[in-house]
Amino acid sequence: MQSEQYKKRIHVDFYMRKKWHIVLLLFCISGPLIAQKEKPQNYRRFDERLIHFGFMLGFNSANFTAFPKVDAYESYGLKSLVAKSSPGGQVGIVSTLKLGTPVVRLRLVPTLSFQERVLQYTFANPDPNETKDIYNEERVNSTNIDLPLMFQFRTLRYNNFASYVLLGGQYTIDLQSQEDASQDFIDPFVKIKRFDYFGQVGGGVEFFAPYFKFGIEFKYSRSFTNSFIQDFTPVSKPLDKLFNNTWWVSFIFEG
Repeated sequence: MQSEQYKKRIHVDFYMRKKWHIVLLLFCISGPLIAQKEKPQNYRRFDERLIHFGFMLGFNSANFTAFPKVDAYESYGLKSLVAKSSPGGQVGIVSTLKLGTPVVRLRLVPTLSFQERVLQYTFANPDPNETKDIYNEERVNSTNIDLPLMFQFRTLRYNNFASYVLLGGQYTIDLQSQEDASQDFIDPFVKIKRFDYFGQVGGGVEFFAPYFKFGIEFKYSRSFTNSFIQDFTPVSKPLDKLFNNTWWVSFIFEG
């Protein structure tokens, strides 16, 4: 009996020593990591300032969400309608206001943007002896003044890096809109409204340099209102609604 108790005691002592060896090993490994100093932060006083200014450069991809009329085929021979995106660009001025805490900010970025959207129509040929369909393509170009107002929710800085999400809206004025232009019935074009309202959502990452902050931002915007103007041309009659939507990639420099 004593022999069995002695064996059990040796067994327990062995595992206790093994446990302490593991704890000591983990301490030796984690010690240098705990003692590691945080990297020096660039532009330390950035978050102390109430307002920041900068500029933005970027590119975009604009498109329509197109809705043809329910009877587009029966009434106008429209077999298909495809909206395609095209690349564009933008430049803007950045103004950022701190709302009492470094992680919540209000951002206004007046922007000049250039966009193009493409509508591709496929009409059934009215000639019964002709099997080929009729294809038509309409390009809608815009030069916009965009006024996005966004809430920015940012993480705390980790060394010289931070990330954030955006939520807000945008008011747009299309300087190239032909809303009031006389229609050319020989070569008709699609009319869209001059003013539009968007909801926006996005996010980005920020890198702090010694004297400025550099950010890469991604956004998506979708219009709340139907921007299409019906003026009863062959390219307008089959259409019911057009909603603008845009993907944005921006490079932001703030000081």
